[in-house]
Amino acid sequence: MNEWEWQLLEEKLPVESVMVQGVAVAKGDRVILRPRPGGDIFDLALAGHVAIVESIEQDYEGKLHLAVILEDDPGKDLGVLRQPGHRFFFTLEEVQPAGPSRKPTARQTSPRILAACIGNIFLGDDGFGVEVARHLSTRTFPENVRVRDFGIRGYDLAYALLEEDDLAILVDACPRGEAPGTVYVIETEASQAGVSGPLAALDAHTMNPVAVIQLAQSMGPISKRIVLVGCEPATLGGEEGEMGLSEPVSAAVAEAVKLVEKLVAEALIATETSPPAYGT
Repeated sequence: MNEWEWQLLEEKLPVESVMVQGVAVAKGDRVILRPRPGGDIFDLALAGHVAIVESIEQDYEGKLHLAVILEDDPGKDLGVLRQPGHRFFFTLEEVQPAGPSRKPTARQTSPRILAACIGNIFLGDDGFGVEVARHLSTRTFPENVRVRDFGIRGYDLAYALLEEDDLAILVDACPRGEAPGTVYVIETEASQAGVSGPLAALDAHTMNPVAVIQLAQSMGPISKRIVLVGCEPATLGGEEGEMGLSEPVSAAVAEAVKLVEKLVAEALIATETSPPAYGT
């Protein structure tokens, strides 16, 4: 871009809103991405995703573009650090207005639940959480329940824990000295100072859930309930690493899947049966 083109850009007045399919769209509004056929492969991969308009940009030829971030992107609060991998540009013809985010009253709100599976498939039984995620992906959950395989992406999980969920279920292989394949549930309140309680005493590996929770706490408040569905490993692969789960841990996957489904069902039922707020 030459100096003349830069000058044209500087002379452009900021655009506050644009009309898309007869609807006024401004910063902060939600849109559904509809990239044109034959476009950039990275844009095509986002087809159907809901995004939030961050700004309305105008090039030196006067063509308008929407700078957007994905609504469910755990890195959307990174600020300038999320560019360029978390910020995308679409023309007005490539988006569809999605309407405001639904925020029902407290009595009508369904709990937002995140099942976050953790693990490294190259370290033997450390891949337990990944295998549980694979099985959970074949189940059908309500739209307010998300199952995600975080692998060893600790920062992504930390940012996900800052989202407005009501319950986070972490699934991981964590040694506690029990018999290999033993499945257990440990609950903690992340809002407690220093993440105290039983979860803080766990000695996990590769991606330490405690360290991730503490990292998330250092970036913002966490008010959600956090539950760990853990499994005692038989082997973590040793120095050379190892693919595949041991027999007792592999057999425990089905039990862990049932536990996650039970926790989700209990959370949903608790909301449905809770008494209405006073005066409603």
